[in-house]
Amino acid sequence: GDGGPGEAAPAPAPAPAPAPPTRAQLFDTVVDTVLEKLVAAGSYERFASCYRCFYKLQPEVTKSIHEQFIFQLQASIKEEIQEVKEEGKLEMLFDALDRLVEEAKDQQEPAWRPSGTPEEDALSAMVPYLLKHHSYLQRVLKEKVEDNKQLAEAVLAGRGRIKELQQLIQARREAWQ
Repeated sequence: GDGGPGEAAPAPAPAPAPAPPTRAQLFDTVVDTVLEKLVAAGSYERFASCYRCFYKLQPEVTKSIHEQFIFQLQASIKEEIQEVKEEGKLEMLFDALDRLVEEAKDQQEPAWRPSGTPEEDALSAMVPYLLKHHSYLQRVLKEKVEDNKQLAEAVLAGRGRIKELQQLIQARREAWQ
């Protein structure tokens, strides 16, 4: 235990797993992959075979035109994709989706899915709310019934007191006369 040459060094801590790519990064990767495949599909050989006569006359010019065409095509597509991303606020939406997915990881019960029948879906969404509201209304009704019962008892007691006072007044009037 003195750290001499015969002891093994402690194993290094495992490196933390890299964070998974965001949806925005995945989207960019997909766009880049599609562009690569598009460029591969528009290879110089295919281009030259489509313009064979021109290629036979001036192969260097054909190659230059192909390179310019591919460069312009890629730039145009990237520009269009960027406009779509900006107009549709895709970065913000992808980030929001990533946050929702992250928050949902801790959920125990499965997320709601539509059944395909709008009436059933509306009922499944409304019934819990309506049941909760029903129990609230039942509770309020019970409180009001109790309040009314107490008020009715107070009114009856008040009427009884009034009757007693009227009798007392009547008795004193008769006694006075």
